[in-house]
Amino acid sequence: MPSILNADLHCHSVVSDGTLTPEALAERAAANGVELWALTDHDEIGGQHRAAAAAHANGMKYLTGTEISVTFANETVHIVGLGFDPDDEGMKKGLVATRGGRGVRAQEMSEGLAKVGIHGAYEGALKFVGNPELISRTHFARFLVENGHCKDTHEVFRKFLTEGKPGYVPHRWASLKDAVHWITAAKGIAVIAHPGRYKFTANEEYALFLEFKAHGGQAIEVVTGSHSAAEYVEYADKALEFGFAASRGSDFHSPDESHIDLGKLPLLPGKLTPVWELLEDRIQ
Repeated sequence: MPSILNADLHCHSVVSDGTLTPEALAERAAANGVELWALTDHDEIGGQHRAAAAAHANGMKYLTGTEISVTFANETVHIVGLGFDPDDEGMKKGLVATRGGRGVRAQEMSEGLAKVGIHGAYEGALKFVGNPELISRTHFARFLVENGHCKDTHEVFRKFLTEGKPGYVPHRWASLKDAVHWITAAKGIAVIAHPGRYKFTANEEYALFLEFKAHGGQAIEVVTGSHSAAEYVEYADKALEFGFAASRGSDFHSPDESHIDLGKLPLLPGKLTPVWELLEDRIQ
């Protein structure tokens, strides 16, 4: 594949916390000029065969994808896996274990919201869930917006679903080592998603990059929906400093909620090694 490419390698469907089916996402991506696409549902690969078929039906090349939640330095960090075998048993088992804690966490979130007068949040959130194993804060946010508690999902997170707020419940995810191992053992490449989003000190971020690389991680997202123009430059420099390839992805969830649409990001800076160059033999 050429190094300058409209690749969108980070988005979500109804299989996790997006609002569109894999097929609808593929159509939208193709309509926006995406040439290489990946569906990266949270801790789930159940939509991969559908997504690949839909990509091909819409004239796009496809890379398998997922976004694994890990705990690092008491923060939740997301690791995108690209180009892995979607039928790999080790990855399937690891993701099932990671998903297992979400149901209990969701019940605790509902109890926290009930204490401030918001009742029925768990049942309300379930209405927005395509896959009950993957109930998440985003589903609670949609319930709170629909019921008039906040004007949009961004306000919900600020008021209710971040640390110290009534609906926040921490969750222990996979370890960084495990997530990278599942991806690489399935012949994929691990990518740190949107590194600019984490509230790390410079030392903590440096430790994340070093440990990620030591476990076999090979890339970071440079151009992504939650990064500013200044962060594109900052993480392009970090990719060069640590010898990482660079990825590009919108992190699209919904036409009504996402900062940027599929395929609408700036291109990767030319000085970087695009992650898809390392995945030539895995592109479908």
